[in-house]
Amino acid sequence: MSNSWLPPNGVRRVSSVVKVSVGMFKGGDFRCPAADALKARGYQPVSGGRRRQERLEQFAFGPFMAACDARYQAGDEFTEKPRPEKPMHDGLRQWTAHAMESYAAAFPDDPDLLLSEVKTPWRYSHLVTAPGSRAGDEYHLTVWGRCLQSRDGTVRELRLPVNRLGRQPPPDSFVAAAALVLAEGSPGPRPERVRIIEFALLDGKVRRVFDGTREEALVAYRRHGRAALTALLHGQEYRPGANCADCVYASVCPVLRRAPGLLGIDEPGRTRRWWSVTNGRNYKACPARDQMRRLHLPAADDVEHAAAVDRGRAVHAYLAERHGSGSPRPCTVKVPEQWVPEGFELPEPERALGAKLLRGHAAVCPMRLVRDATDVRNEPRVVRHDTAADVVVIARPDLLYREGGAWVWRETKTAARDRPFERPLLKHFPQLALAVLLLARGDLGGTPGRARIEFEVLRPGGADLEILDPFVPEVQATAGRVVRELVDRWIHDEDYAPRPGPTCDRCETARWCTSGPALQAAR
Repeated sequence: MSNSWLPPNGVRRVSSVVKVSVGMFKGGDFRCPAADALKARGYQPVSGGRRRQERLEQFAFGPFMAACDARYQAGDEFTEKPRPEKPMHDGLRQWTAHAMESYAAAFPDDPDLLLSEVKTPWRYSHLVTAPGSRAGDEYHLTVWGRCLQSRDGTVRELRLPVNRLGRQPPPDSFVAAAALVLAEGSPGPRPERVRIIEFALLDGKVRRVFDGTREEALVAYRRHGRAALTALLHGQEYRPGANCADCVYASVCPVLRRAPGLLGIDEPGRTRRWWSVTNGRNYKACPARDQMRRLHLPAADDVEHAAAVDRGRAVHAYLAERHGSGSPRPCTVKVPEQWVPEGFELPEPERALGAKLLRGHAAVCPMRLVRDATDVRNEPRVVRHDTAADVVVIARPDLLYREGGAWVWRETKTAARDRPFERPLLKHFPQLALAVLLLARGDLGGTPGRARIEFEVLRPGGADLEILDPFVPEVQATAGRVVRELVDRWIHDEDYAPRPGPTCDRCETARWCTSGPALQAAR
C-alpha cells in the first residue's frame, strides 16, 4: 500500500491483513470513506473499551440471514422464529417473516439441487509484495449475501437481499469486486461461471446484475474494481452522519464536532445513539414507528408518496437545484412549465399548485442577499455529538446562506391553503427549535451574534417569511423545552412499544406493526 495515506491521531494498527467487504464499494452519502479505509486497514482506537450495545437487533437483514442459515443450511423448515443474537422488535419479526416468504417465492426449492447454499462464504486472498521485498500486505475481499453453488462447483451465485430494487443497479465497482470474489475466492474449486442477483424482500422481484464466465469476471474487476479498491483504501473524507453512533472511530474523528449539553439531557442512555427532529416526532407519535423507520423497514407508498407530500419534496428539490447551480441567481416568477425535477411524478393539480408556490418564492428568495457560491449550502448535513447525552444529533436545514458574514438558517414549508400555521412555531416545527440551539452556541461560525433563522411558508396567495432571533433568552428557553420533550423518554427507551391511536390509519409502517390495523383485522 502507498505511504501517502495517514490515519488520524489516536488509532493503532492491530492487524497486518487488509480486510475489505465488497459492500464498501457501494459508497453513497451514508458511508464514511475514512472509516471504511481505517477498518479495512485494521486500525482501532488506542483508548476506549467496548461500548454497550442496543438491547434490540438494529440490523434489519440480520434475522433474515439467520433464518436462511437455519432453513437452507441445516435443512430445517422455517418456523418464523429465527434466533438472532439479540431479541427483535415485533415490527422486525413481522418483516422477517414476510421477507422469508418473498425469498421462498422468488427462489423455490430446487428438487434437483442444481444450486445449494454453501456454509462458508467465499473469500478472495491475495498477497501484494513490493519489488525487491519479501514482506507484503495480505488482502482479503469478502462478500455478504446468500452464497450458492452447483453440485459440481462449476457455477457460483450470490444473491443480494435488498428491501426494494433501486432505480439503478449497484455501482460497477461493487459488482466487479463481488464477481472477483466469486470467481477466485476460496474455499472450493474455481467456477466456470458466476452470477450476482439482487432480490427485493418486499415484493420478490429479482434483477441479475452480473452473469458471466470466470474470465469475464476477472476482466470486469480489472476494468472497474482495481482502481476503486485503491481509492477505497486511501479514503480520507470523514462524512459525519447517523453511522457515527456505531462508529468505533467517533472518539478520534477530527471532523465530528462535539456539542456537550446541546439537547439539555444530563444522563446518557444505554449506548450512543443518533437523533434527528424527524425521529423525535416519529417517537412522539409512536415509539414503534420510530424504531421501524430507523430499521428502514419498507414504508407504505400511499403514505410515503402521497401527492401533497411529493409536491412538497419536488418544490424543495427544484429550489435546491436553482440555489445550488453555478453562481447564485435570484429566483423569478418565470417558472418553467416542466418545472418538476426528475424522479417526481405529480398529478396536474399538484403540478400547477407547485408552480404557483414557486412564483411566490421569488419575493423572498435568499439568493438576492448572497455574493457567490461560497455563501450557499444547500440542504447541508449539520452533525454534532452531544457528549453529555452521548447522542449524535443530525439536522438538515433546507438552506444555509451567509449574509454580511453571518449564517442564516432557512426552512421552507409549502401549504395548499392560505390558512396560517398554528402557534407557537417552535412547538409545531421543532426543527426550528433545534436550529435555535445550534445557532445560539455559535456552532456554525460566522459573525457572532448576527445569525438568524428564517421560516419561509409558500402558500397559494404568496410567501410569508418569519424571522427568529436565536439570541433572545425567551426563544432559547422555549427551544430547549421543545427539544428536551422530544428526547427525554426516547433516550432511555429500549423496547419501542407501539402506541395505538388515531395516527395508525396513516402510519407508513403499520403493515409491520402487531398493533396496526392490518394485522389486527387479520386476527
